[in-house]
Amino acid sequence: GVSDKALGGLMLATAGIVFTYYTIWALLLPLLPSDHPVQDLFPSREWAVRLPAFILLVGICGIGGFVGNVVLKENRKKAQKRASKSA
Repeated sequence: GVSDKALGGLMLATAGIVFTYYTIWALLLPLLPSDHPVQDLFPSREWAVRLPAFILLVGICGIGGFVGNVVLKENRKKAQKRASKSA
């Protein structure tokens, strides 16, 4: 497998590249004219808002699902303990 240090470095490099790309896309591209060749390297600017909103929505749903799953498992454990005590 990959060591934790290498994996952390890879994740940090990926985050840096994504941050740089998104910063150029969302903050610098509106300052350039629409016919500039750099504009061809990026999707339309409306996706600079839609994509993070979608990722945030999926993340919140994932966190909610995880918390709900943990709560259900804890309630089942408590119910089993109560059932074993009363039996």
